[in-house]
Amino acid sequence: MELLAYLVTGAFAGVIAGLLGVGGGLLIVPVLAFLFSRAGFDAGVLMHLAVGTSLATIVFTSLSSVRAHHRHGAVRWPVFWQLTPGIIVGALLGAWLAGFFATDGLRLFFALFEIGVALQLAFGMKPRAPASPGAVAGSAWEHGLAGTVIGAVSALVGIGGGTLSVPWLVWRGTPMRNAVATSAACGLPIAVAGAAGFVMRGWQLPGLPPYSAGFVHLPALLGIAATSILFAPLGARLAHRLPVPVLKRLFAIFLLALGIRMLYGL
Repeated sequence: MELLAYLVTGAFAGVIAGLLGVGGGLLIVPVLAFLFSRAGFDAGVLMHLAVGTSLATIVFTSLSSVRAHHRHGAVRWPVFWQLTPGIIVGALLGAWLAGFFATDGLRLFFALFEIGVALQLAFGMKPRAPASPGAVAGSAWEHGLAGTVIGAVSALVGIGGGTLSVPWLVWRGTPMRNAVATSAACGLPIAVAGAAGFVMRGWQLPGLPPYSAGFVHLPALLGIAATSILFAPLGARLAHRLPVPVLKRLFAIFLLALGIRMLYGL
């Protein structure tokens, strides 16, 4: 039953990511936290496992996403390489900092972040682009500093960072299409560094369930990754047939409910 729940979670996360362009971590983390709680996992490591496992699943899903965006020539690779060093440092820093959070503290941080994203989606809030697109590209050190913040926050909440990197890139003059594609590419170093950090931070700690590598639960990783990769293309196809703005607002309500639920406990 647990494996079935992981497979269903991955399928739903894949469809949502493909349909709405919203990373699956916002869905995967609270669902995993709920499933881990019902499975009787140690409460002291429950949220850390949910976040670390979510990051590990993004490693696999981001690979297919990056490949698709690269085929369309949409990724701004020079900007990606400017962001990446900071992202790696930030993601490792976020994983390290997570070890100092109690489960309740990490849960509250995630809940507030998710509620913020839900409100942004519900009201369609978008970053303001400069008057001349591409005119404010940003220097290497600015991208590096931004990458550090994006990587750290993303690792702490178990997401690929699109909700942070897309606004930054648009604000610095990147056209939305290229910002989304470059953000998808940035999800890979966030996920790899963040997951590695959670593996190292939780390595051989007491209270971890069987089949865990640090704060990454391997059965959940395999189940979610397998179906999310398969179902993401379905979501992308549905995006051309369904009313995406309406669905975004419905998903925002769902995220808001998840965030409030996390805010008040599992």
